[in-house]
Amino acid sequence: MNLGNDKALWLLFMIPAVLLPVYAWCFWRKAAALKVLASVEMLRTINASVSLKRQILKAVLLIFAFAAIVVAITEPRWNPRSLEIKGKGRDVIILLDTSRSMLAEDIKPNRLERAKIAIGDLLEQLAGDRIAIVTFAGSSAVKCPLTQDYAFVRMALADISTESTSRGGTAVGDAIRKATEEVFDRQSREYKDLILITDGEDHDSFPVEAAQKAAADGIRIIAIGLGNENEGSRIPITGPDGQTAFLKYKGQEVWSKLDADMLRKVAAQTRGGRYIGIEPGTDLDLGSIYKELVDSAEKRETESATMITYDERFQIFLVAAILLLVCEVLISERKKA
Repeated sequence: MNLGNDKALWLLFMIPAVLLPVYAWCFWRKAAALKVLASVEMLRTINASVSLKRQILKAVLLIFAFAAIVVAITEPRWNPRSLEIKGKGRDVIILLDTSRSMLAEDIKPNRLERAKIAIGDLLEQLAGDRIAIVTFAGSSAVKCPLTQDYAFVRMALADISTESTSRGGTAVGDAIRKATEEVFDRQSREYKDLILITDGEDHDSFPVEAAQKAAADGIRIIAIGLGNENEGSRIPITGPDGQTAFLKYKGQEVWSKLDADMLRKVAAQTRGGRYIGIEPGTDLDLGSIYKELVDSAEKRETESATMITYDERFQIFLVAAILLLVCEVLISERKKA
């Protein structure tokens, strides 16, 4: 027999620790109260038809009913069987820009945090797809390899910040090459998606050429651009004194603008690639993007998993508890005439 909730067994300690002392105290209090109300001779007459054994039996039935309910709560099950489960899915890499320009607050609370929230929402909808996270700025780093352990992905996501990569700048092309060469496996040329989330500012890393190489490897790129491509936004930074200022270069405040044209070109290099622009005031809904472009796409069979299943038998103990309670109600405390 296997128990699905063995922690509930602790409730059985209530029988010796609570129920038995309570019943003993109740019997004692009842006897003491009767002695106060009547003499010993009168009590013999009054109690002549009352059966102490039946009272004890009713108490025992209630205790056994409680024990049966506790056993039912433990979710008893037996007759184990092996069940092979085959799933289908795609390999998805989230390529997340963590450069300082992602701190711009034109998309609330800022571009990076909004992207992390959207990725967290996406994880709620994944079912069978393997997912990885690669962060990039001037350099790239694999924060989470391809996995179906979405709880681990969440842990990796929580630790991502603008400090996740060692070098400043934005090298979109290098990030695409790293994901293509180091994260995706080369066993299959299909069922691969790269979701690029960035403001599109690139420092001569040849992202279009990198996208062409990814396309040759059967990878589709879905580019999501964050920010405004016309006005742009300043980049807030916190100084040593804790005061908030704005990033400057050569004495001038830096305004980060979305390079939508470059991202469109990157997405266009891959078969089925898409560019999606997220401007200020527009919600980044990765769940909808996933359903439309990834979940609806062709999938490959993933590795089969073996799961042990059991026959649930908690109903037996619930029925036993109900029968014990019914018996307790039907049994009278009076002796038979």
